Amino acid sequence: MTGGEERGTTERVLTLLGLLQQRQVWTGPELAERLGVTPRTVRRDVERLRALGYPVHASQGIGGGYQLGAGQDLPPLLLDDEEAIATTVSLLAAAGGAGGGVAGAGDAALRALTKLDRVLPTRLQREVRALSGSVASFSGGRTPVDPERLMTLARACRDEVEAGFDYPAGRSGSELRRRRVEPYRLVASDRRWYLLAYDLDRDDWRSFRVDRMTGVTARTWRFRPREAPDAATFVQESVASRVYPRQARFLVHAPAATVRAQVSASAAVVRPRDDDRCEVLSGAADLDDVLMRVLLLGHEFEVLDPPELASRCRVLAQRLLAAGPG
Repeated sequence: MTGGEERGTTERVLTLLGLLQQRQVWTGPELAERLGVTPRTVRRDVERLRALGYPVHASQGIGGGYQLGAGQDLPPLLLDDEEAIATTVSLLAAAGGAGGGVAGAGDAALRALTKLDRVLPTRLQREVRALSGSVASFSGGRTPVDPERLMTLARACRDEVEAGFDYPAGRSGSELRRRRVEPYRLVASDRRWYLLAYDLDRDDWRSFRVDRMTGVTARTWRFRPREAPDAATFVQESVASRVYPRQARFLVHAPAATVRAQVSASAAVVRPRDDDRCEVLSGAADLDDVLMRVLLLGHEFEVLDPPELASRCRVLAQRLLAAGPG
């Protein structure tokens, strides 16, 4: 084997390992299609992973395929038991909201956890849970959530299995209802974790705040993934506008990057129109609140929707003029 062929094989095997970490079960033809090789090559690459210490299981029949299991020993990296425990506890703390002010730390921690979860030996899991309960943080920022709740949802997304949880219903939020969903992605904002999922009872896509969930469970029932909206865009639009009874859209005469730096992602969606203008979508219980938010950005703007808000601008303008001297 030449040096180039060896590098190609190594890259393919690492890609195969990444795929096995993303989902619970893959069929041989699915892996072959993803890797652009034959099923026979997939079988050889699986044997290469096993030789390196990765416990790849294979099963036959309906629902069968290749699965990455937990081993008796951690394969190379290599991590010994103490290093594995310390790493996992730190990642649990970061994913749960104790990640300090590092941008994206919680997101990266959760992705790393879903990979480490695949290979963490069973004998270490109890000690990890015990130690993670002793980790706390006094830093501000994202609303803390139970790391085990996040892990349950992350596993369900990865393994493509249905999930269930109790969630507040109605405007008051005093009543809890059981929700059955096909979980798609976990999305982190600057303040909270959200789950994008297909709500089986409402037959539509929904976003849910993870910190408001209780009784989170994952089933063994697998689902075929649907064509999904972009997770981050859907959640941001839900948080910034769709959850409110009134929405408004503006054309702001300033670059999108400038406006994004002035407003929280949870307060408004900013879309570039051209180099010098952008659209701002936001919501509130009262459209005067949205109007004032855009006015205080300090840029010229136009009301795009709803039409009655333009009339409201003229009323407020006259009131402001009357309040000034002279």
